[in-house]
Amino acid sequence: MKALYDHISRRTSKMTTRAYSTSFSMGIRLFSARFHDPIYAVYGFVRLADEIVDTFHSYNKDELLAEFRRDTKLAIDRGISLNPILQSFQETVNKYNIEWELIDRFLKSMEMDLEDIEYNHMLFEDYILGSAEVVGLMCLRVFTEGDEDNYKRLKRPAMRLGSAFQKINFLRDMHSDYKHLGRTYFPGIDMENFDKRTKDEIEADIEKDFKDGLSGIKMLPHGTRYGVYVAYVYYYNLFKKIRRLQTGKLLEDNRVRVPNSTKYALLVSSYLRYKLNLL
Repeated sequence: MKALYDHISRRTSKMTTRAYSTSFSMGIRLFSARFHDPIYAVYGFVRLADEIVDTFHSYNKDELLAEFRRDTKLAIDRGISLNPILQSFQETVNKYNIEWELIDRFLKSMEMDLEDIEYNHMLFEDYILGSAEVVGLMCLRVFTEGDEDNYKRLKRPAMRLGSAFQKINFLRDMHSDYKHLGRTYFPGIDMENFDKRTKDEIEADIEKDFKDGLSGIKMLPHGTRYGVYVAYVYYYNLFKKIRRLQTGKLLEDNRVRVPNSTKYALLVSSYLRYKLNLL
């Protein structure tokens, strides 16, 4: 039965999300139930593309990503795919009218990861737009459920929040990106002479993104606000840990994490702030 296949596809996206990200999974579970499957579908799609460029080192990544792009477009146009991740994604795209332009922009950033790029400010902003900001906009299409005015009102804060999350990922993963993938995203950075002043400048930029993103969280529709706020709190806590680290420690091969015990404590405190309207 087609309904059974759709169910299996949604479950596949959900399992993929939970396997790769405990923080996002926790946030999604705090949404109203109707938002669970579509957001899992968006994350599953993004994760699959990310795996191609980040981990499939023994295979032809250019070929795989080009094939993934074609399969994605076909799935959306046909309304069906034999790839369960793409099946649940196309279902979400078609239901919530997610523009191909957003998906295309995301895939272009993934293609940038296959090139040996020395990032200047313009290229860096272009990469952030595709790899993070448009993903926030895909989710916002789901959250606003066809309310175009609300989507436009929340568009900039959603982009800023996605930008903050991505830049924190870049800071946290600087060592592995540079040593294992040969990537340095932040423009004008000399990894051999990365100093406190440079780190402080990056962190000030992230702080501003967080501030803009929080303003949008407060305006999100009922049923989504608490889940997004928890993701914000988790990432901001990770940001504070990174900010306390000296540059030498940050560049060690020791990925900064927020322990699960801390996450649960943050979950409780976030709930209290949410219920008391103290966001």
